[in-house]
Amino acid sequence: MSTSNADLPSLAQALADAAAAQSMRHFRTPLDIITKADESPVTLADRAAESAMRELLAQRAPADGIYGEEHGAERLEAERVWVLDPIDGTRSFITGSPLWGTLIGVLQGERVVFGMVDMPVLKERWVGQAGVGATRDGQPVHASACGEVAKARIVTTSPDIFAPADWQAFDRLSRQCAMRRFGGDCYGYAQLAGGTIDLVVETGLQPYDYLGPAGLIEAAGGVITDWEGRPLGLQSDGRVIAAATPELHRQALAVLRG
Repeated sequence: MSTSNADLPSLAQALADAAAAQSMRHFRTPLDIITKADESPVTLADRAAESAMRELLAQRAPADGIYGEEHGAERLEAERVWVLDPIDGTRSFITGSPLWGTLIGVLQGERVVFGMVDMPVLKERWVGQAGVGATRDGQPVHASACGEVAKARIVTTSPDIFAPADWQAFDRLSRQCAMRRFGGDCYGYAQLAGGTIDLVVETGLQPYDYLGPAGLIEAAGGVITDWEGRPLGLQSDGRVIAAATPELHRQALAVLRG
């Protein structure tokens, strides 16, 4: 039997704790690095962390579906589906950077109703729930009031994630912003939810990369869609734009799309 949505935060907290117990054991230690089919590096820590989360879900919410980075999908027809990324920012993890996180999103139907960005090294846990709001370590957070591209602080993980045409679009947008920054992986979405970044624009993402952040950002008052302005779901094309306000989102989309 599934837990009620009122219990989502406590279950997600337990999942994040279980993942961190595995991942932190391996952080800044010699790692066995495996290259996946998409050429992204995966470590034993990724797999152990996701396995720990799946075992907990099997105990506490066995009817729920799971869509995970390392161990695939099951019961996607379920009323509720947990979308798990045990270590988002594997390259950061491998290189000893603290800016990697565990991402947890919950889909109900096709709607994201909950999102978490947990940063184990920083000891920051960012949580958002539809209709409830967003918090960092239990303290309320909200996206900024920025409504103009010219005043926006924009971040993306790396120029390397963009195909040439997408890079031209990002470069055009970001050069109109007040500040642009690179790096941070999932932490950029947390910064947006906390009001210190106004735009995040990325491509090449998978559902487990963007659905946890989507739940957080929407609960914090921000807007997050694909580059066509459509809501994000399991079938999205991996091009994501997150903005602090609807007006900033509209302006930034217009620049991105040329």
